[in-house]
Amino acid sequence: MTQQILERANGHEQRFNTLFEAYFDTVGAGLDAPSFSQFAPECLGLLRELSLRGGKRMRVVVLHEAARLVTDDPVEGLDAAALSIELLQTHGLVHDDLIDDSPTRRGGPSTYYAYRERFPGRPQTALGLTVLAGDLALALSLQVLLEAKVPAEVRQAMVEVQTRAAADTFVGQIIDMERDFAAAPDEEVLHCVTDYKSARYSILAPMQLGLLAAGEQPARMEKKLREYARLVGIGGQMRDDYLDLFGDAAVMGKPCGTDLRDGKHSYTVRALLAVVDDRERRIVQAALGDPSCTPQTIAAVREIGERRGVPRIMQADMRRSARQASEMAAGWRTQWREEAVTFFEQLPLWSVERAM
Repeated sequence: MTQQILERANGHEQRFNTLFEAYFDTVGAGLDAPSFSQFAPECLGLLRELSLRGGKRMRVVVLHEAARLVTDDPVEGLDAAALSIELLQTHGLVHDDLIDDSPTRRGGPSTYYAYRERFPGRPQTALGLTVLAGDLALALSLQVLLEAKVPAEVRQAMVEVQTRAAADTFVGQIIDMERDFAAAPDEEVLHCVTDYKSARYSILAPMQLGLLAAGEQPARMEKKLREYARLVGIGGQMRDDYLDLFGDAAVMGKPCGTDLRDGKHSYTVRALLAVVDDRERRIVQAALGDPSCTPQTIAAVREIGERRGVPRIMQADMRRSARQASEMAAGWRTQWREEAVTFFEQLPLWSVERAM
């Protein structure tokens, strides 16, 4: 991205982080829970800690840049929409870490493991409170929109967008788990999982919310916005899957091969199985779903992939998706403001190139 866009994105991120902290101060002070309860404020505290612990806030940036497609003037309702987006993200992180049995998130303990430490002899209590913590984040993400200071019809439309995004994400989680029961899901299945699980709430919903807040009707561009979000999501998910095996563990801050050990039929696994011989296939399949898989085995799978040209194949695929999305955004210049269109042109290319 250009330096100007990066500076603008950084400004959105910094301003939102201040807003998010103030939001949790307000919610914490006014939490409607019985005075005797310790669990309720502890739950909110864990949500606060996870929410404020990090993240690039790219969904917030997409939201603000979507509003800039229409106007450069201040837009009422963007703060509420940004809070809603990131609270829904917090909900997703809490439940993802429970589903994946992940001990850490953003450099700290996951909510699930924080509860496991809090209740070492009560596993069902830890499990139940984790589910409820995620549910609370989801409820807060909708409540903040219902209280947004925007016209009633805009508020209703924004709630509908976010509710639909949440439902799509839940379906995405379900089919993501279902995908890993298939012997070899085809590419369209992987694209569909990515669309439901991440593209719709990470790209499409923030764009729709930003346009609605700025007075635009995103329904008139529904098909194009959905396809753009899908392509950006596919490129980004390919990049994440690629980095899981071929990335630099020191840069990522986590070991390589997590998807293999977890048995995930990722884009990388599909690309590997499409080019290996029978002996190599046995090595890959033995590693797939083996939680005790050693770093040496992961390195062997990586070496097979590199020898077979998988990194080059995946890079070409993700760049193709990014170019298609960028070309689609370029066509918006006849309807929307130039500088914001440029952001959406550059976003997919930046998303796949960073850290690759």
